[in-house]
Amino acid sequence: MSVRRSAAALAAASAVLCVAGAPAATAAPTPSPSPSAALPTGLYGTQDPTYDGVWRQSLALLAQDVVKTVPADQAVDWLTGQQCANGGFASYRADVAEPCDAKTMLDTNATAVAVQALRALGGHQDAVNKGIGWLKSVQNEDGGWSYNPGMPSDANSTSIVISAFAAAKARPGELKSKSGKTPYNALVSFAIPCTDTAGGGAFAYQPDKAGKLLANGDATAAGVLAGLGRGMILAGPKPDGEPRCATPAKATPEQSARNGAAYLAKALAKTGHLDSPPLPGATDPAPKPDFGNTADAVLALSAAGHSDKAADAIRWLEQNSAAWAKEAGPAAYAQLILAAHAFGADPRAFGGADLVQQLNATGPAPVSTTAPAAPQAQADDSAAESGTGGDSAGIWWFIGAGVAAGAGIGILISGRRKSKQQ
Repeated sequence: MSVRRSAAALAAASAVLCVAGAPAATAAPTPSPSPSAALPTGLYGTQDPTYDGVWRQSLALLAQDVVKTVPADQAVDWLTGQQCANGGFASYRADVAEPCDAKTMLDTNATAVAVQALRALGGHQDAVNKGIGWLKSVQNEDGGWSYNPGMPSDANSTSIVISAFAAAKARPGELKSKSGKTPYNALVSFAIPCTDTAGGGAFAYQPDKAGKLLANGDATAAGVLAGLGRGMILAGPKPDGEPRCATPAKATPEQSARNGAAYLAKALAKTGHLDSPPLPGATDPAPKPDFGNTADAVLALSAAGHSDKAADAIRWLEQNSAAWAKEAGPAAYAQLILAAHAFGADPRAFGGADLVQQLNATGPAPVSTTAPAAPQAQADDSAAESGTGGDSAGIWWFIGAGVAAGAGIGILISGRRKSKQQ
């Protein structure tokens, strides 16, 4: 999900240095391509795809799917061509004629979002199954996943993989590591108890060096979707009560997710947006508005049945996100479309902009796309979609063993694809 949410170059640098807790690629601006580098045919965006090619392509295809746009065959072919024989995806492979080998740095986040995109498009079940199989093969002993295999689990990667399993109907609650841990054991271990005055209810990306869990907006948005068993494509249910943080006797993924929603609602109530901390070495220490995480928070709150608490955030994004999306490219447009769709807003009339048209313009011309709907028709469509429960209706059909295995674990949550918010 997702879209979220640090520059992808930082994620890759962290992975190369084997730094635990490396953030995943998001819709943040990426380096410009080398003047001599030819962009692949079918790829969305003009930025250097080294760190986020598969990520942004997958998000673009997911967003097109929710607005009934049929992408060009070459766009889909580009994504399927990136998959390795073992089912995993790297962040980007410049030469797909070269087979993946032990030196290929595979990426759980890219694989998980590619699985969701290919599942949504339909007709790619073999690729989906292979992707799910590879993700199962790199599960950590604590039940979770890291950005690159072999590193400690983090909340973002664990959440994104759980959401991919949910979207593919692959029952993550029944998946156990060699030590008997499920993905939900890992997920709830990143949940911050409600009694924490600073970040109660949130998820942390990973424990800090002292073992403390610090609230992370990106991880929290991802954790809410995962805990509710939702993928990135959804139309949220109608608003249902006031979000609140509660600590039951036995921690469950659902309650951890609802606690995360309460944290996000409270955070958005202050300014209408989430902030990101300055990157290490930044000259300006002041936090900056985080457009991607804010869009992800809207998606998460809508999934939890609290879209009314995201209304100010949607208005803020409508008024302020245009320059960010133009600079960041297709993944940013996709995040905004997914958030607007989940909330019930019209992505073709988003603050005066047609996000669908803007996204389509970043890649090969689609086979077909729907015309802008009249306001009343859009409202009716959204209501009808809300009744379906989105892509993962019946949230707890796959939890089963995960709840039982995780019953004794305390609620401890945190971050997601981007840099740690500490």
